[in-house]
Amino acid sequence: MEQLEAGDIRDAAEKAWCAAKRATDALILARAGVEPERSPETSRQLNELAQRDPGVETLLGRFYSRQAQLHGECFYLGLCEPLDTTTRRIRETADYIADAEALAAPPA
Repeated sequence: MEQLEAGDIRDAAEKAWCAAKRATDALILARAGVEPERSPETSRQLNELAQRDPGVETLLGRFYSRQAQLHGECFYLGLCEPLDTTTRRIRETADYIADAEALAAPPA
């Protein structure tokens, strides 16, 4: 968020993507017992979990929007417009992380 407040939206977008990916990897580790080593493995394993759990399925679109728009388009290509949409996605990453953490927690 510091990067966003400082006006560096590209760096903020990449940091948000990395945080979302780490949270997703932690969810996969908690549920499947293995930590993905690369992004394609994260995507594949997240899809497999989503097929078995509707809660995980709610993460899919949010994960892929961060991968494509924050990581791919904004950070790598510099295509961050519209800024309000990119900023919203960055800010909402905290909600994504909280949801992934809740899904990773062992049942009570």
